[in-house]
Amino acid sequence: MELKSKRIELGNGIYLNLIQTDKFKSNLMSYYFIRPLNREEVTMNSLVPLVLKRGTEEFPTSLEIEKEFESLYGASYSSTVNKRGERHFLRFTVEWANEEYLNAPGQNLNVVKMLRNIIYNPCLENGVFNKEYVKQEKENHKNRIEGRINDKRSYAVDRCIEEMCRYEKYSIYQLGYVEDLDSINEKNLYSHYQNILDTSRIEIFYVGQFDEALESYIVEQNKIEREVIVEVPREIITNTVKQKNMINEKLDVSQGKLVIGYRTGIPFEHELYNALLIASDILGGGPNSKLFKNVREAESLAYYVSSTILKYKSIMIVDGGIEFENYHRTVDIINKQLEELKSGNFSDNDMEISKKAIKTSTESIKESPFLISEFFLSQIIAKDNRSLDEMMKDFETVTREEIIEAAKKIVIDTIYFLNGNNSLEG
Repeated sequence: MELKSKRIELGNGIYLNLIQTDKFKSNLMSYYFIRPLNREEVTMNSLVPLVLKRGTEEFPTSLEIEKEFESLYGASYSSTVNKRGERHFLRFTVEWANEEYLNAPGQNLNVVKMLRNIIYNPCLENGVFNKEYVKQEKENHKNRIEGRINDKRSYAVDRCIEEMCRYEKYSIYQLGYVEDLDSINEKNLYSHYQNILDTSRIEIFYVGQFDEALESYIVEQNKIEREVIVEVPREIITNTVKQKNMINEKLDVSQGKLVIGYRTGIPFEHELYNALLIASDILGGGPNSKLFKNVREAESLAYYVSSTILKYKSIMIVDGGIEFENYHRTVDIINKQLEELKSGNFSDNDMEISKKAIKTSTESIKESPFLISEFFLSQIIAKDNRSLDEMMKDFETVTREEIIEAAKKIVIDTIYFLNGNNSLEG
């Protein structure tokens, strides 16, 4: 199945992306508001979706919103924020059963209207956000930020990135900061929300079945006149490491979390980027990888160990769960396996297994309306016009020499260890 898309510019910085497919019995629509990843606004950005889902002008409580979605044959709504490189994304998504399969004329249009109402027609009080809603969501968000430490693996990766990119915007935590919450109120949050609507680049995605009437409605409703759109500059990519960092953070944990951050200097548009992805997969992408076989199986040092490439910053992360006393031994073996990769010590079979794994993962995007929309968004951000099928073909042509060349550009930057109350000496 080759996915075809239609892209329409609706206004200054507003784009509609239509992906027509009858593969699914459901449709999906998403709005993405793209912001710079700034310390000054990241917490407010993260609060806005939480407040918006509390009520609209027509449905002023979250319960009424839920009931309305339930009446629309159980349409599913979600909203979140995340970062991609040094961009901050606010996402609003609804997925619903296509009217064709329900014998429910107008279902598609009604859901589209509801999603837009949540974003553009919030419940207001004296011309600003509802004071109680903001107060409650600030408390909920405080718990959400503080709760990140509960997932120790994810927390350790975040902390490594924060230390590694300390002087770069990529270090900013995507949910924001507890200390910023006190200064936020219903007035300044509403003002910021207006600024988001007025100045953000907006990417709208529709995946599924639609007719000309629905397309016309979406187009007309989102033709908004705006003036100045905030530009997000391209991330700086480097493999220069001025000083290696070693961070030993002590917490009451039963298992150590080791995270090593590497600079690659290979941006996603570079001819070696596909080779970098394959190199990372050979190193730590799965049960056939060098790290899995040598760190986990041969030496029994890790409960888990893997490597991954963070696309927009071209950073490679290796992370593993280990016993505290195995820290030095594990770091040594990881370093050794990376050096072997750089020297070309991997088989043709290793290479083919990694290529197949990446292609299979890429192919699986076609099985989900959400993943399809995320793929097209990623391609737009990267200014990459290739289709999924073209991307998979490109992986086939990557040579051993290119993999080695890409691997040689990988330079260690930061070692982070989430430790118990143990010394690392010796």
